[in-house]
Amino acid sequence: MPRDTVILECTEAKAEGKSPSRYMTTRNKKLQTERVEKKKYNPHMKRHTLHKEKK
Repeated sequence: MPRDTVILECTEAKAEGKSPSRYMTTRNKKLQTERVEKKKYNPHMKRHTLHKEKK
C-alpha cells in the first residue's frame, strides 16, 4: 500500500513562538508527491490556521 503517515504542524503558531498544534494524517505517495498543506483548527490560538507537513 503506497499510503504514508505524515504529521501536519501549525505554521502560524510556530512563527509567533507559541506551541504549535499537530495532526496526523495519511497521503498517497505516488499520487501526491508534494508536501500536504491543510487548514486545521489550532486550540492554542482558538482559530483555523495553515498546517504544513513536517519532515
